[in-house]
Amino acid sequence: MGNGSSAKNTITTENDAANASPGDSVSVNTGVNAIENTGSGGVGVGVGVNDVSGDSKVQAQVQSAQAGNPKFDPDLDSRYGGLKRRMSARHLTMISLGGVIGTGLFVSSGETVHTAGPLGAIIAYAVGSLLVYCVMLCLGELSVAMPYAGSFHMYARKFIGPGTGFAVAILYWLNWAVALASEFTAAGMLMKFWFPNSPEWVWSAIFMVAILALNLMSVRMYGESEFWFSSIKVVAIVAFIVIGALAISGIIPMSSEVTGAQGAPWFTNFYADGWFPTGIIPIFSTLLTVIFAFSGTEVVGVAAGETKDPHTAIPKAVRTTVFRLVIFFIGSIGVMAALIPWHKSGVSTSPFVMVFQSIGIPYAADIMNFVVLTAVVSAANSGMYVCARMVWSLGKDDMLPRVLARTTKKGVPVYAVLVSMAGSMVCLLSSVFAADTVYLALVSISGLATLVVWGSVVVCQILFRRSLAREGKSEKDLAYTVPWYPFVPILAIVLTIVVVVLVLFDASQRETLLYMIPFTALCYAYYYVRKWVKDKREKK
Repeated sequence: MGNGSSAKNTITTENDAANASPGDSVSVNTGVNAIENTGSGGVGVGVGVNDVSGDSKVQAQVQSAQAGNPKFDPDLDSRYGGLKRRMSARHLTMISLGGVIGTGLFVSSGETVHTAGPLGAIIAYAVGSLLVYCVMLCLGELSVAMPYAGSFHMYARKFIGPGTGFAVAILYWLNWAVALASEFTAAGMLMKFWFPNSPEWVWSAIFMVAILALNLMSVRMYGESEFWFSSIKVVAIVAFIVIGALAISGIIPMSSEVTGAQGAPWFTNFYADGWFPTGIIPIFSTLLTVIFAFSGTEVVGVAAGETKDPHTAIPKAVRTTVFRLVIFFIGSIGVMAALIPWHKSGVSTSPFVMVFQSIGIPYAADIMNFVVLTAVVSAANSGMYVCARMVWSLGKDDMLPRVLARTTKKGVPVYAVLVSMAGSMVCLLSSVFAADTVYLALVSISGLATLVVWGSVVVCQILFRRSLAREGKSEKDLAYTVPWYPFVPILAIVLTIVVVVLVLFDASQRETLLYMIPFTALCYAYYYVRKWVKDKREKK
């Protein structure tokens, strides 16, 4: 899929197209089957971003896009061009898994069991999985119909309002920038396990450079690296579940000092101290932690604008991601709850390490340290990708300097990547030099960002359906639809409101709202003041 042989320059935006000269080629990101120049005078069918010469062929691309997407906006797609559609369904699935499977599962999941009890922890994760499933279905419908880079903040801009779209993008960027800082810190700490006399900051700097390099190469390189990072985590989880199941049934002997039972423990730890040994209330407080543990699944939407054949890839990624998350999270929690008495679970030792060591697997601590390190690097990789795409799309919107929207020939938003890395470094430095002031405020502001994004996705999906109805169209015109509409989005909104209410009643989380609400108001104020100034200048 290359430029026509007579092309001198490649035009990637509608403004460029307006000023194009004869002999230039025009690139339109359709996200659907598009017409490409085969180089031999014939016309072939391709998928993704294709460079096509001639106004008639460009019009054919737009018509093809509109035929598959009743709400496809060629102006928006042209405006947000410049990136390359190089990722497949397997990349999308692993990117989503990579963003959500991290230290929360491998290290602190034992604390969830300790707080809510065995059955309570499973209930909390089941409810969290239900919310994620509903949100992902809504995001899938939007992303297939409108596969734009920037995804949900673009939808908020289109269906709710431009101020909301800007606020959602800034909150989400800050959320991942803070997460990046913590991931780099964690990477340095994990390396000290093998090199106890080495300084943490050196290892943190090494991983910063590595993540920066991966995101500056190409989107396919990012997708491939994330695929293999996530694969390591998936293998570790599957091994834990399989070996754990064998230990539960007594096929593999396990130390009674860990299980608290002689012989096969089966599921006695679930009811040995009652079905809810810590009561019902802790389940609700744990639910809040579980919801945040699932943050990262929405990265599929961010990558929609760089995905080959989104009609097929996105629905497949949505289905497989949610299914695997349910299996991996609930399966892992079930195994550790059956093998480790709830009062022995905690964050001092990873439950994965406890199980592997008690079974007698050699170098269990080293193996899990490697897996956790991989999880940290994977999450940082996804975080850098998301941050850069948020900055890039805001540059395209002219809400940040336009230079941030520039891309390389490989479609990499290099300036957006560099700015995002600089932002994460500021967060990291604030955690060292201003932990109780600046960093605390940043963490609090970003605390509910994922929930805000999820809520905006669901609202946008409802408004999207209403806009279809006003135009005399229905879900039959869509390539992918949310099943059981409107029950699914309504359920998602109800669960989201429940989580917000839990935040209000949780003293440790209440401060999040106190910081986030004023910050969000400032985002709106900045957007509308800047727009007013810009409009005033244009009138002059």
